[in-house]
Amino acid sequence: MICAIKHSAIAPVINGSDNTFRRKNLPGPKRSLFLPSITAEKNPKPVVSVSKPLHVSSVEYLAISKPLKKSLITCKAFEADRSQPIGSSEVKSEAARRVKIGIYFATWWALNVVFNIYNKKVLNAFPYPWLTSTLSLACGSLMMLISWATRMTEAPKTDLDFWKTLLPVAVAHTIGHVAATVSMSKVAVSFTHIIKSGEPAFSVLVSRFLLGETFPLGVYLSLVPIIGGCALAAVTELNFNMTGFMGAMISNLAFVFRNIFSKKGMKGKSVSGMNYYACLSILSLLLLTPFAIAVEGPQMWAAGWQTAISQIGPNFVWWVAAQSVFYHLYNQVSYMSLDEISPLTFSIGNTMKRISVIVSSIIIFHTPVQPVNALGAAIAILGTFLYSQAKQ
Repeated sequence: MICAIKHSAIAPVINGSDNTFRRKNLPGPKRSLFLPSITAEKNPKPVVSVSKPLHVSSVEYLAISKPLKKSLITCKAFEADRSQPIGSSEVKSEAARRVKIGIYFATWWALNVVFNIYNKKVLNAFPYPWLTSTLSLACGSLMMLISWATRMTEAPKTDLDFWKTLLPVAVAHTIGHVAATVSMSKVAVSFTHIIKSGEPAFSVLVSRFLLGETFPLGVYLSLVPIIGGCALAAVTELNFNMTGFMGAMISNLAFVFRNIFSKKGMKGKSVSGMNYYACLSILSLLLLTPFAIAVEGPQMWAAGWQTAISQIGPNFVWWVAAQSVFYHLYNQVSYMSLDEISPLTFSIGNTMKRISVIVSSIIIFHTPVQPVNALGAAIAILGTFLYSQAKQ
């Protein structure tokens, strides 16, 4: 398929890629508008070897004052299923991008596993999820403010409209964060994440009935194993707690609205993923602090802190610091990943992340799991994977 032909005079030059053909004794100045035939020399060496058909991208004829003994034909081509010319630099940049995404994913999963472990340790010794959630946001906000002040990271350029569009996102993020922490304070980490794997079902239902969006049949069918698996896991959970179950369900719903508000409100905004999450943390901290004080309060925190220190010792302080730091880091990396990958790839990565968290928490905390409970978890996660594929 020839995209463009420019005609002038003598030497034909086919511009497009990195492949060069040389040919001797080309005739005079007049040329056809069609591609000149390239005669094969004796013992020709293959110049182009590809597994997919190549398409010429452009042809140009350049006027040259004196005839050339040899004329140079440079041919640029691209594969049939590509819209850009093939180039070694492009191949290298694509390979580098894949390595970068792989590093993001591995870091994201590892940080999330570490956060969940320390978060559960803190909640077992200090059952005050509202303060724990507040400390997580405060730590991340402080880290980013320091990085902006020291110019380690370029501060985002924001205006009043930016913060207005961010406000509903921050409200939903705050509710989802606190609800998930409340859930993990009452039930096993694995159970919380099994229920949270049902988030796609909430996403489809909210988008369908509140926003009027329609989805392919495969998306609706994928909800059957998601809902069925979560229900089976909940029924067979040995340490079932209604508060923990409802916390995970509320977290699912809140994060669905967070994603909807974020998609609608941040169109056209030029804030990087890292700075976007930093601004989200700061605004969420301002929203959460007064509610945390009202629900639990300094007196309860002081008593609980003394109890935790007496039981655990100085290590408890490090647990609190670790869960706060790793919470911010894993969320920051996940938002940075969104700058590099599609929502579909992110959804698949999120599913795999839950598997790593569930398995690691069961091993570390020696969580008793019945075979039927494990089957329910596997069905729910499989449904989540099928959902991400069907929505492609």
